[in-house]
Amino acid sequence: MKTIKANGFTSGSARADRLIQERNHNPYKMRHKLAEPTVCPDCNAVFQAGRWHWAKNWPLDAHRETCEACRRTKDHYPAAEVTLKGGAVRLHKAEMLNLARNLEKLEIAEHPLHRIMKIEERPNRVVISTTDLHLARRIGQAICHAHKGKVNWQYSKESCFARVNWSSED
Repeated sequence: MKTIKANGFTSGSARADRLIQERNHNPYKMRHKLAEPTVCPDCNAVFQAGRWHWAKNWPLDAHRETCEACRRTKDHYPAAEVTLKGGAVRLHKAEMLNLARNLEKLEIAEHPLHRIMKIEERPNRVVISTTDLHLARRIGQAICHAHKGKVNWQYSKESCFARVNWSSED
């Protein structure tokens, strides 16, 4: 038998740690189950069978709701950033950006929410913002494999954000 005190904590045999809320705060995670099918009015991705995918057609009466990737893009709030620094970026920037875009094409075919939001070319580095953690990691790995250098990942579990830093050694 548990007793709830006025301050909201339980006493007795009940465990107090059940009051702890989520550890991972993703403001773009859907808080409710989407009706099926649901179509994103911005990108036309379709939520069906429990996941977002591309469909050639969908019912006219399908529900409409903006997907996580489109909301992130509108809000300029990436899930991850890939930062490329070093002499190799100046020499091979076009190749690296083509590699990133090609990875996005492969990824987006299977996972519509994994997109590049924007690419910022700064004087001493390039920053690629993505709507998903996994795409950023894959871009970092692919550039490291193709151009050597060093790559490291920083994940923030609390805010659901990743930073991938790649740098060349020259």
